[in-house]
Amino acid sequence: MIDPAALADPGLQAELHGLRARVPHLTGSLIATTDGLVVAHDAATLEPSGVAALTAAALGVGARLAEATGQGEFRELITRGERGYTATYAAGAYVVLTLLAGPDANLGRLHLEARRAGQRIADLADLALERNPRP
Repeated sequence: MIDPAALADPGLQAELHGLRARVPHLTGSLIATTDGLVVAHDAATLEPSGVAALTAAALGVGARLAEATGQGEFRELITRGERGYTATYAAGAYVVLTLLAGPDANLGRLHLEARRAGQRIADLADLALERNPRP
């Protein structure tokens, strides 16, 4: 289990703020450990701990589904509800990025920006873990 404090890096929060600026109709974002602990978030109307836990559960199901269907390693999962989208992206080995977007969001833009941000987040998380190694 990764301690979210070991991942602390101001660049993670900056990535979330940057996503909000670059993606129209983005309503919230969250970075969580793969086992469901909050690392950073940018969402006023979101209960981050609960969403992080659900993200971990969705990640597990998505990873199993991708593997069982021969699609390879998990990359992303998108859910569409009547009021918008919830999208979860792999961001390295230790964290995931979850984005909330309204129904008018441009999914191509959302995917493009999230994939780029996911790589930067993965790099930042890896660097933070190098600075703060696990016991």
